[in-house]
Amino acid sequence: MKYQDSDLFDVTTRMEELADICASNSVIPSELYVKHQVNRGLRDQKGNGVVTGLTEISEVNGFKVIDGVKTPCKGELYYRGVDVKKLVSGFMAEDRFGFEETAYLLLFGRLPKGEELTEFTELLAAYRRLPVNFVREVVLKAPSADIMNSLAKSVLTLYGYDDNATDNSIPNVLRQSLQLIALFPLLSVYGYQGYSHYGLGNSLIIHQSDPSLSLAENLLHLLRADGTFTRTEAKLLDLALILHAEHGGGNNSTFTTRVVTSAGTDTYSTMAAALSSLKGPRHGGANIKVVQMFRDLKEKVKDWENEEEIANYLRGLLRKENFDKSGLIYGMGHAVYTLSDPRAELLKQFVGKLSTEKNREKECNLYMTVERIAPQIIAEERHIYKGVSANVDFYSGFIYDMLDLPLELYTPIFAIGRIVGWSAHRIEEILSQGKIIRPAYISVSDHQEYVPLEER
Repeated sequence: MKYQDSDLFDVTTRMEELADICASNSVIPSELYVKHQVNRGLRDQKGNGVVTGLTEISEVNGFKVIDGVKTPCKGELYYRGVDVKKLVSGFMAEDRFGFEETAYLLLFGRLPKGEELTEFTELLAAYRRLPVNFVREVVLKAPSADIMNSLAKSVLTLYGYDDNATDNSIPNVLRQSLQLIALFPLLSVYGYQGYSHYGLGNSLIIHQSDPSLSLAENLLHLLRADGTFTRTEAKLLDLALILHAEHGGGNNSTFTTRVVTSAGTDTYSTMAAALSSLKGPRHGGANIKVVQMFRDLKEKVKDWENEEEIANYLRGLLRKENFDKSGLIYGMGHAVYTLSDPRAELLKQFVGKLSTEKNREKECNLYMTVERIAPQIIAEERHIYKGVSANVDFYSGFIYDMLDLPLELYTPIFAIGRIVGWSAHRIEEILSQGKIIRPAYISVSDHQEYVPLEER
């Protein structure tokens, strides 16, 4: 049977019927997971991640074991053993941009010397060039409102421009990784500009990158029509990229990187897979929800200084009465961190300066009020007392909003930072010479006899 466009309603109806058949034969009863002691989502019954590997790239702590008892603690994040707070305070004290230094640390395992950092920064700048006509023939062709898909398409297409695309030797993988780290800002912004022009009817603006600028500065330069930005804007975006650069081997997109790498595939396919994982709303798109939630809050809460009015709105969120009725306060809570997320703490230190520059202090105070009272409201409504705090998405979304970044670029900006961590984990996985990652699944289906077609 062939379906024509005129049969669209019939096709839709048939798909719903077929979906019902799928559902009736594909749902695993929840009690079977308990019976077979299956750790769903690779998390045990207490919510702890199942250990699947070892890494030297980063360390994430939200608990400490004291006298044999797992005890919540202030969050800690280390890049190659360096406390991320000390890393940030180091380059901030010298009024420098830090993303390139952080990338060097994560990739090579130690902080660069002055001349090494200069060479590395110049190398990234040299790689910040796309093949001739690539923007016109690939990025701007069939533009998409989903910039993550556009970015993945561009990454996969770059495979065809690489004469050594399948060479998984470390020197070649490192070269590919550095090129992609350098190109992600261009591919993301150009992808958005294509959508903005062809999809939204705006002017098409394509700037060339400036080799004298840092990666964060270039991102703003490429995006804005006049190419200008303030130092405060660029430094806070630089900080956000650093804090998104890496977060352990167990997060979904990094684990995807290691799984795909273990199969022996090429760098471009690996990074496209990681992008596909990151774009999921349970992973990389959370800060979009934070911004949208606050827009709803600002409409419904008349007095932004009235804590009781704010508290009632938050209770409505938890009771599935407000915003998207998901029962969540977006930006609050984390799978690992309990008492605090060090990334959120770092962003909070600098968000006030940008809000002053943008004349949005009142809104900044609203964010800080929600951060302060939400944990207590969650504890009361959910009876959760292990510790709930603001996560990195809570303030990053507000920062991007103040930078006038389009929502479509929020998750790509996450990817622009996180590709550094993905690259480091890919190299570590290759060097570990481990087995292909292949967890086991238990079959719980009943056996059945084959029935000839005419007897069914």
